[in-house]
Amino acid sequence: QVQLVESGGGLVQAGESLRLSCAASGRTVSFWGMGWFRQAPRKEREFVAAISWNDGKTLYSDSVKGRFTISRDDAKNSVYLQMHSLKPEDTAVYYCAADSLALVSTNRYDYDYWGQGTQVTVSS
Repeated sequence: QVQLVESGGGLVQAGESLRLSCAASGRTVSFWGMGWFRQAPRKEREFVAAISWNDGKTLYSDSVKGRFTISRDDAKNSVYLQMHSLKPEDTAVYYCAADSLALVSTNRYDYDYWGQGTQVTVSS
């Protein structure tokens, strides 16, 4: 069993930056694919970014490409999401997710474990 705990969310103004962290415990996620998703009120949970376990391959949604960067530190069993140039439409609860099949996937149904989420609010 894996527990994922996100942190780093908050209230910022448009144009500012935030760095989200996701700490995994229970077992190592070094060989797993990791992803970030977000869910705004009254909307479906959507893919944000993903990173592979072995070759550093990353995927981003079109809406965040060029502004967000996903990274991982396997020594700390953690994954991060650096967010720059935040926009009000980035406001959502951000979730960290882990895929034990080590896929680099944009599909939320490929992920086995999820954190509780951290709120990001961007004011205009």
